Amino acid sequence: MGDRLTGKRIFVTGAAQGIGLAILEACLREGASVFCMDRDAGLLENSIASLGGETPTLGGLAGDITRPDDVAAAIEHASLIVGRPNALINNAGVNVFDEPLSLSDADWDRCFDINLKGAWNCSKAVLPAMLEDGGGTILNIASTHAFTIIPHTFPYPLAKHALLGLTKSLGLEYAGRNVRVNALAPGYVQTQKVVDYWNSFPDPEAARQETLRLHPGGRIATPEEIAKAAVFMISDECPFMNATCLTVDGGLSVQQHPA
Repeated sequence: MGDRLTGKRIFVTGAAQGIGLAILEACLREGASVFCMDRDAGLLENSIASLGGETPTLGGLAGDITRPDDVAAAIEHASLIVGRPNALINNAGVNVFDEPLSLSDADWDRCFDINLKGAWNCSKAVLPAMLEDGGGTILNIASTHAFTIIPHTFPYPLAKHALLGLTKSLGLEYAGRNVRVNALAPGYVQTQKVVDYWNSFPDPEAARQETLRLHPGGRIATPEEIAKAAVFMISDECPFMNATCLTVDGGLSVQQHPA
């Protein structure tokens, strides 16, 4: 157990599995109180139970971040369990990949509602208390899609580019009131989403090897490695880091061609 996040009351979205769950576990280990929100009630309940169940330092509530009323209810519940949040990690997201002219209006809306509007809904819900209490920290889990484009992944990169814009805009807007807003951009991470992506190909193992080959180190990140970066950015160890993005992708996004 550490104390890097002692005094932090962190609200985390999409925390029932994958990167979100790894972030939840890492924050708890570093002394934070954490409240989780996820739309999968059963998975969220199981994840909290696996960590010992609800306590004064851990709670959760199922809800949809695209619905402001759900977010407001979760923030209110968080305030009762762990105290009103002074840190927010917008982790919840969804992959929506298509050809531009094949994309349906419903999938366009789903992509932006979850990946962008959801982050704004949560930020809007926690900011008043942060400003009233003298400061806070918001971390948006973006992606290398926030500044690079992979063909056939439309419109996901658009939403992540916009999330980076939201990060910079809010960071500058509230810098003078001691609220830092940053983003973290993972590349490929060994999560169920990535496994499902590989399994969508006729030869999943060949797809996996192709992904690994893209990376200078010949591997992709673990959720725990992304969580370590999140702990650093939400902590007080980088007090002058604001309105920017930390990339954690093993060098993928700076390599023009794989070796």
